[in-house]
Amino acid sequence: MERQDSFAKYSIVQIGAHQYQAIEGKTVAIEKIDGQAGDSVQFDQVLIRKDNQDIQIGAPFVKAAVKATIVKQMKGPKIVILRYKRRKKSRVKKGHRQPMTVIRFESI
Repeated sequence: MERQDSFAKYSIVQIGAHQYQAIEGKTVAIEKIDGQAGDSVQFDQVLIRKDNQDIQIGAPFVKAAVKATIVKQMKGPKIVILRYKRRKKSRVKKGHRQPMTVIRFESI
């Protein structure tokens, strides 16, 4: 009895400086891209594409595209930056929230 591969069809996509595994229906938070909720986007920088038993590895990219839909625009979790110098009465506290886009992969 052979084990069924749960990721029989997927792609590895480069979006900005990061790489994501694209599976149909998967939702991912990425760095901010332009667009409104419901807009369709296409990513052409596909590094690896696996379709059942066939694997294509790009050098550097595969001639394929991944289509996704923007779910929402949001801000990421708050990051606190604290600088402190002991015995100097010097404390600086700053915060930052990175803008992000949540996308859902539609077709590989």
